[in-house]
Amino acid sequence: MKSNSIWLILLLAVVAIIVVAFVASSISGLKREFKSYTQRVGTVNYFPRFCSKRAIICYIVTLLLVSAIFMNRVMPFQFMLFGIVGVLVFFVYSNRLTSSWWRLDQDRFVKKVFYTALWIRVVYVVFIYFYYIEMTGIPNAYHAGDELLYQEIAGNWYLYGFDTFLNQIKAHIAFSDRGYCWWLGIEYRLLSDHVLPARLIKCVIGAYSCVLMYNLAKRNFGEATGRMTAIFYMLMPNAWYYCGVTLKEIEMAFLTILFVERADYMLHSKQIKLSGLLVPAMCILLMFTFRTALGAVMFAALAAALIFSTSKQLEPWKKVLYSMAFVVWMFATVGVEIVQETEELWTNKATNQSVGYEWRANRSNGNEFAKYASASVFAPFIFTLPFSSMVKTPDQENQMMMNGGNFIKNIMSGLTIFALFAMLLSGDWRKHVLPIALTCGYLVVLVFSNFAHSERFHFPILAFELMFAAYGTTLLQNKHKRWIVIWLVAMGIANIGWAWVKLAGRGMA
Repeated sequence: MKSNSIWLILLLAVVAIIVVAFVASSISGLKREFKSYTQRVGTVNYFPRFCSKRAIICYIVTLLLVSAIFMNRVMPFQFMLFGIVGVLVFFVYSNRLTSSWWRLDQDRFVKKVFYTALWIRVVYVVFIYFYYIEMTGIPNAYHAGDELLYQEIAGNWYLYGFDTFLNQIKAHIAFSDRGYCWWLGIEYRLLSDHVLPARLIKCVIGAYSCVLMYNLAKRNFGEATGRMTAIFYMLMPNAWYYCGVTLKEIEMAFLTILFVERADYMLHSKQIKLSGLLVPAMCILLMFTFRTALGAVMFAALAAALIFSTSKQLEPWKKVLYSMAFVVWMFATVGVEIVQETEELWTNKATNQSVGYEWRANRSNGNEFAKYASASVFAPFIFTLPFSSMVKTPDQENQMMMNGGNFIKNIMSGLTIFALFAMLLSGDWRKHVLPIALTCGYLVVLVFSNFAHSERFHFPILAFELMFAAYGTTLLQNKHKRWIVIWLVAMGIANIGWAWVKLAGRGMA
């Protein structure tokens, strides 16, 4: 056990030295270089084979090293398969489809994206339905506490009527969770209380979200980024996973994407239509019934876009007009309960974080290192989190199942960070205030919460992180290959280190 710890400490020290040396050697002249990069957007219109091939190798090598170092806690083979399939599908087809579909006209590309995304999700949902029945005895994920509660309450409307459903919501569901209960209840009432129809609707919503991301990315960064973004989100395993469970993440992500896409369209439109505020405003209002923090971030992101967008994009008098209309609408519709929940969330943020991590440390099968977690610990890695779970730990089957998707996010976050730095240092960030403000604002909220390493809480903005990764891809040049290799090595070592943290904190390393 001690030898494993020593080797891991040495590996982490090596990667820290490499990263520091690399940053120190590259920092000079970055602003000038990034300004020149952003002037050549579209020079790369597909996901490079160099990146996809080495990302796959990085995942396989990391998985083998983790399994060899922690032989007594090897991840079950079935979860390895989930990871391998997800990584192969994402990186192989991100390269192939971004290249081959580039020749399609826009209408045909949109149809291809929608129907392919729908087909992938439907196949996954049907497969995972029977998989869960075989593994858990019910068509739900491992440790499906929230799923079963949502299904029970929504099923009451179908079985016992609206009054029973309404009483159950008031008794057991917080205001920031009621939106999904209402949505699921309507689905059950119209279709049946079986889980499959509602999950197939999630497939349609998820597929359409890919189309919305194409429209948003194309409008902001050009055709190449738009197509890559749609294909990335279409192929992302985490986006399939939430179609196969009775949780609110697919609907939350859709509301967030719809909000940004419609608000961005309004900000870019030359015509003045106050009705264009209706959909974004409704999305914000609905989001408060799904997750209070994200609703508040959406509100702040739109305010930031109205204030900081360039005058070429949005004339000052338009800013004033939209701002006044938005403020009047919010005062007219936002209830006292929403304001109180938001204020309580902000007031108790520090207490909630410390109490949450203390609970994670002391609960059954908890990790004692959790009590040392804080905003300062997670902030430097917030774009990359969560790290992949590649070792067998108690009651974490869902995390192991998603090991491939999380590893993809770890790798793609390098391109996300690259793109954000490019926009910051070139001054182009003011052209894209809304998606940047929403993404960064929500990540700041997560940093100060006790969910900074929870994949489920990161998911609503995953599509935007992939959009920035796609934009970063269009800026790549040959000289960036060494950056990519260094990032891949760093992610491999970081995930090995995370495996040790997961085990050592439980006394299993």
